Amino acid sequence: MIELKNINKSFKNEKVLKNINLKVNRSEIIAIEGKSGAGKTTLMKILTGYLNQWEGEVSIGTYNLRKKLKRIQQQMGYLPENNPLYPEMYVREYLKFVGELYGIKKPPFKEVIEKTGLQEHAHKKIHTLSKGYKQRVGLAAALIHDPQYLILDEPTTGLDPNQVVEIRNLIKTLGKEKLVFLSTHILQEVEAMCDRVVILNKGMVVLNQTLESLKNNDQQVVSVSFDYRVENVALQKIPHIKKVVNTFDFEYELTFETIEDMRPAVFDFAHDNGLKIISLQLKNEGLEKRFNNLTKGIKI
Repeated sequence: MIELKNINKSFKNEKVLKNINLKVNRSEIIAIEGKSGAGKTTLMKILTGYLNQWEGEVSIGTYNLRKKLKRIQQQMGYLPENNPLYPEMYVREYLKFVGELYGIKKPPFKEVIEKTGLQEHAHKKIHTLSKGYKQRVGLAAALIHDPQYLILDEPTTGLDPNQVVEIRNLIKTLGKEKLVFLSTHILQEVEAMCDRVVILNKGMVVLNQTLESLKNNDQQVVSVSFDYRVENVALQKIPHIKKVVNTFDFEYELTFETIEDMRPAVFDFAHDNGLKIISLQLKNEGLEKRFNNLTKGIKI
């Protein structure tokens, strides 16, 4: 369990986090989203104990972060945005070094190397690895002490598409057994691997919701094109309809207040009125639109 109560943080005279409240009870992957300067990295650094001048309370497990920082750090794995590796070290040598920093006499090399897919690279120097494999080394270092919590700051930045998929799959696997906080500016990554999204805007939480509930929101948009023009008043007779917009010629955007798929109802309307449907598409509001609205200050 991780709980943040009334977290505030300022740098000089600028307040970068404002009254942050957040509680997570189970193993899941949580995305911390926001535009540049929203406070994502600052929040990550508070959770890991790298920042110690802030207001509020943070509880991790049964411990208070201020009072039991070292004990909490034993349970925390951290991959910062700029992955700090020693390029001249061998992979296994580096992991041994990190394990010793945690006071582990016999680090679980085999398990961690297998989990992160580094079997064929464990005896190579870090500087010879691709960026994708360097990220794997960073993740291995974050896992070497078997933490309960993982804090990952922009873990897929700078990777090619194949490397992104590999790291994404690895994080999804880790999320089954650990609580993962993930910061990324790539919304597609959030939708691909996260269970919950927290959006920050100007240092404040403006959304805290599961991806499942975002997908199943009670409003849907259907785009339809007929072979003839239809009066808006006629379309407004379709059940659950909230708004009708004639976007172009014979094309309409219909907004419904229901989670029920309304495309069959639109098809029935066309049939009953002697109309032919040229195109019919469900256009639910996606995370990108929600993010853009919230970070522009639009209430939704």
